[in-house]
Order: sequence, then C-alpha cells, then structure tokens
Amino acid sequence: MTGVQTRTVAADEAGMRLDRWFRTHFPGVRHGELEKYLRKGQVRVGGGRAKSNRRLEAGEEVRIPPLAGDAAPRARPPLFDPDAAQSLKALVLYEDDAVMALNKPFGLAVQGGTKTARHVDGMLEARAKDGERPRLVHRLDKDTGGLLLVAKTRKAAHRLGDAFKGRDVEKTYWALVASVPQPRRGTIDLPIAKRMVRRGASADERMVPADGEDAKRAVTDYQALEVVGPVAFLAMRPVTGRTHQLRAHAAAIGCPIVGDGKYGGAAARIDGVSPKLHLFCRAMTFTHPATGRRVTLQAPLSGHMAQTWKFFSFDADAVCDWPDNLR
Repeated sequence: MTGVQTRTVAADEAGMRLDRWFRTHFPGVRHGELEKYLRKGQVRVGGGRAKSNRRLEAGEEVRIPPLAGDAAPRARPPLFDPDAAQSLKALVLYEDDAVMALNKPFGLAVQGGTKTARHVDGMLEARAKDGERPRLVHRLDKDTGGLLLVAKTRKAAHRLGDAFKGRDVEKTYWALVASVPQPRRGTIDLPIAKRMVRRGASADERMVPADGEDAKRAVTDYQALEVVGPVAFLAMRPVTGRTHQLRAHAAAIGCPIVGDGKYGGAAARIDGVSPKLHLFCRAMTFTHPATGRRVTLQAPLSGHMAQTWKFFSFDADAVCDWPDNLR
C-alpha cells in the first residue's frame, strides 16, 4: 500500500473488535504494529482515535495508513489442520448455528502467547468457513478446566460478549478446597487488586484483598456440597468476573483451592490427590444469542478432578441449586 485508504465496516462486522477486524482484513499486521499505529493516531475510526478493543459499528469508516509490503491486504489462505480439527471435535459438548460449547481440558491455553503454540483460539481456525470463524467470548485460565462458550458468528459474538460484560451469564464452578468453609454456604464480598506479593526469596503479582482506588469489588457465592475430613467439594458462583477471583476469594476465607500454590502455598497441597489446580467450570446459564431463550449447559467432570472425585467418593453428578436469598 502506497497511500492512506478508508474502509467501511460492513453490516455483518458490527460488534467486531478493531483488532479482530484488522486481523481479518490485514493478516500481515502484527498486534504490536497495530498498537503503534493506534498510539500515533495513524489508524482512526470515524475520524477519531481508537483503542484496539473498540467495538465497531456498521457503516463506520476506518482510516488505514500506508502499510509495508508484507502487511498489505491479501486473501487469507485456507487453513485446515486435520489434527486441530479432530482435537476440537473431541471437545465439543453442544453446537448449533450460533453457539459451540467445549469441555476445555486442564492445561490447554485458551489464547496464544509467549511459548504457547497450542491453544483453543488457534484450534478454532480449523472451523473457519467463508471468511467466518468461531470466536472466543470469554476466557478460562490455562490450569482451569471445563465449560468454554464460543460464538460461531459475529452477531452471536457481539450479543454473548455483551451478556458476559452485563453479568447476564450465570456460571457455576466446582472446586476442591483444603479446608471446610464456615459457614458452609454464603457470599464472599471482598474487593481485590493486583499486588506484588513476596513469598520467601521471590515475589510475584497476584490478586489480593485490598482497599484503594485500584481495588475492584468482587463477589462470589459458594456452598459446600460435600465434606470429607479436612477437604470440601465447593460450588462457587462468581457474581463479578475479576481475574483469579475464585482463587483469591477461596484463599481469603482460609480455604485455598487444592493445587493452587500461587494463592494457597503449602496449605493447598493434599496427600493422595493430584498437585494440579482443582477448579472446573461446571455449568453456565445464558440467553441464547439467536433464539432469546435461556439455556443451561453443563460439562462432565474430567481429567485429574474426575480422579480426585472418585478418590473421595464425591458425586460427579451433584446438583447445585442456588437459593434466591443467598445474598
């Protein structure tokens, strides 16, 4: 490209993030390059400066600066990885024209990053068709397993994204905790913020209970479904969606999630069970982006947590009802 050009956002691209839109139209532009263009005001939306996470509206004009040869727009080659396609197929729990639900394995990253070559987002490329590919609408930590919701169209992604932001999605997680909470059912309403925490000779960043302007309100409902000795099978419902909220809240009430050395330290280790994190997204209830109906999906317990549940003879099909008067 030798000069500035302007492109108009198509109707079916409404609700798409600017960085995703750029990735679709200009796959040769790396994310860092896009951020540089945005900081300098070389990429603009509707004549004004914008951030990479800005949601586009149909009919808006995007200013594109001159791009290097490798970054010039080109047709995206068809991408089909048979191994990724088969791996993805094995994870699918539910699928229709708008939504796909996966049972994400423990240890599989949702998105790529430094030294992360295999991840769910990359696997979704195997389902690309006619320029459309399934899109992530929320995240699970790499070490957390369970239900992961994916949108199959831009319209569905926009509606589900708004639902997650607006707290219209009810999520239930299962956890094994290394103590029995008192009371056994209640709500944790405790603001958290990112802090550098020193443990021994090292220090790292984590979310901890905090006051101050940077602390964000975090609310979690919980109930102990079963108890065996010093451990409890806990159902947890995040009312807010803060980073590491469940892990930070569990540790804050003296019941660290088993395997969570970052927040629980030595107290998070239990003899006889896997040292991996015992946190699993069990269920979600949401408004279907196409039908408008409320839908509930569940993921069967898997991996090391399924083995731990057998070890303690916990009910892997336990039913969790959240009472209206919990808060």
